Amino acid sequence: MDNLQIAGSNKTPEILFDSNNNTLSIAGRSIPENSIEFYKPMLAWMEAYAATKPENTTLQIKLEYFNTSSSKCLLDIFKKLETIGGKCQVEWFYEQDDEDMLEAGEDYEAIVHVPYKMIGVEQL
Repeated sequence: MDNLQIAGSNKTPEILFDSNNNTLSIAGRSIPENSIEFYKPMLAWMEAYAATKPENTTLQIKLEYFNTSSSKCLLDIFKKLETIGGKCQVEWFYEQDDEDMLEAGEDYEAIVHVPYKMIGVEQL
């Protein structure tokens, strides 16, 4: 299965979905003009990835900021992660002084039935 790699910009996050290492990464800022269209390839990739029946999957979120429309798309990705099977987890990275991002991760954790690991870092 091919990996999915999308370069980041000042409005869109860098995407690296690596089927070889079972690691999915979304990093940067997520304020695209059309969030649904931007995130659509990721959801399609995850559908195909689930068919490979991976033993474990780690989704790393390293966002410094995301807008409301991205929030819904991220929830769709977390819900898709629930359906992959095997051991899945989310690693939610946030800057230690950014309580809003920590709280956002905790909000998703309360909604989605996948283990979360909150990781405070000095800078994303």
